[in-house]
Amino acid sequence: MSKNERILVVDDEEDILEVLRYNLEKEGYLVKTAADGLSALKIANEFDPHLIILDIMMPGMDGIEVCQKLRSIPKFSSTIIAFLTARNEAFTQISALDSGGDDFINKPIKPNVFKSRISALLRRNAISEDNKDHIIRYGNMEIDFEQFKLSINGLDAGLAKKEFELISLLASKPGKVFKRNEILSKIWGNDVIVGDRTIDVHIRKLREKIGENYIHTMKGVGYKFDF
Repeated sequence: MSKNERILVVDDEEDILEVLRYNLEKEGYLVKTAADGLSALKIANEFDPHLIILDIMMPGMDGIEVCQKLRSIPKFSSTIIAFLTARNEAFTQISALDSGGDDFINKPIKPNVFKSRISALLRRNAISEDNKDHIIRYGNMEIDFEQFKLSINGLDAGLAKKEFELISLLASKPGKVFKRNEILSKIWGNDVIVGDRTIDVHIRKLREKIGENYIHTMKGVGYKFDF
């Protein structure tokens, strides 16, 4: 297998770095590693990765601070950043996303699950630029932005306007976790007062129309699109 994607893995535990490097290189990715935040910033600037995997709990400069510094550099403004964390608390995940992260991967890491998540995160790189006809396809799903239509196996799913806007937002960046307040702001706007229940109802209706496999709930945080 041959891939062109460059991945930087940052963790202060050498054994984790070696395991992740081995599994990623086995899939054909180009991989660099760093054991601390300062090294990560230097290598990222030289390596220009498509994806950065950051451990949160590191001595000195933790992963959240590294992410904030990366996001302040223009060329890393849209680079995919995923956090590694052994902590499942919602507040940790929210802090990670608030710092500019796109997703998080929980430890202990299962290689097959890890590789699947990495593949899903990288799929978003080739979405919009290659779809000049404003149509995006994911497996048996097709989203037509000009006609405001979503089809499954060629059949119109019959989405209402807000349902279409919601799935379009989530599908714009597969693997990215969209927090509830971000969804509310982008779909309903800051001037419209709606509650979390509004999102839940629309998500439930979407799942009824397109199936259960596309929209994933990140408990206490928000939702993401994957396939």
